Amino acid sequence: MSAKTVSRVANGERSVREDTRQRVLRAIEELDYRPNLLARGLSGAHAYTIGLVYDNPNAYYIIAMQQGALAACDGLNFGLQMRPCNSKATGLAEDLRDFVHRSRLSGLVLTTPVSERTASLQRLASFHIPFVRIISAARDPRDAFPCVYVDDRDAAYAITTHLLQLGHVRIGFLRGGKHHHASAERLKGYKDALRDYGVPLREELMIEGDYVFDDGFRGARRLFDLPEPPTAIFGCNDEIAAGALAAAQATGLHVPYDVSIAGFEDSPFSRHSWPPLTTARQRADVIVERATRMLIARIRGEDVDNEGFNPELVVRGSTAPPRPRSRRRKGR
Repeated sequence: MSAKTVSRVANGERSVREDTRQRVLRAIEELDYRPNLLARGLSGAHAYTIGLVYDNPNAYYIIAMQQGALAACDGLNFGLQMRPCNSKATGLAEDLRDFVHRSRLSGLVLTTPVSERTASLQRLASFHIPFVRIISAARDPRDAFPCVYVDDRDAAYAITTHLLQLGHVRIGFLRGGKHHHASAERLKGYKDALRDYGVPLREELMIEGDYVFDDGFRGARRLFDLPEPPTAIFGCNDEIAAGALAAAQATGLHVPYDVSIAGFEDSPFSRHSWPPLTTARQRADVIVERATRMLIARIRGEDVDNEGFNPELVVRGSTAPPRPRSRRRKGR
């Protein structure tokens, strides 16, 4: 059969008869054939490598995203290049365009917050570069840019509801970076749950910060210094929540009986803390793998539909009903 037919089978394309596909796959197995991705990209106009673009200093998420992208690329015979960037930089779209051309890439997977820069996305699209976004959204945005969307609002609502149902009414909220849309969505879930349960929203219980341990520690100490401190704290991610947990222990408070603490994302911070953190499980590797498969399908000219993910509430030992005020430990 022709080299073109063999190439279609090796690249996972659909326009091949099943009996032909099986014959080629048997030959590939017998010959132990492995494609040379670099030579294949140089031999024609079509490149067989994609880029994964991120602006996140968290090593755990970088590794998880890489694992997810590689799982898709390996199965579809594509290569992968990782690209850190500053999502707030002027000329972001031009920088990504140059990265694509210099590295001979077929397209890009854009993670948050890079994926949330609307003007840069429009500019990047004008360069005719295929991309798929990963974004925080409660529903399919149905706009011109394909995406995998994560319902952070609903998951934050579930965490806050869990704390309310335990009996907490003074729940502190430690926010992540303002330039992440996920922070706003998680704050919205927190506020919506308080409203639905008839609990007043208290500005002094909401502390600004970033997605880092130190901000969780400092924010929790501010909450503990209030005349009427919260009985529960919701950190916008597990790293913030782990910082809050450390602050509680440094203050002499017992978690969960003096104060309950919950995080978000189910990172190693949540599982390796003591007690382990109640959180919302959000599989970064699975989300990025799906976005990578969508991108490769786009590159091959296939139709793709946006896909949504709903993080799942995971209850662990860091949350419990509040103690009566008279039985709580005195801090310091």
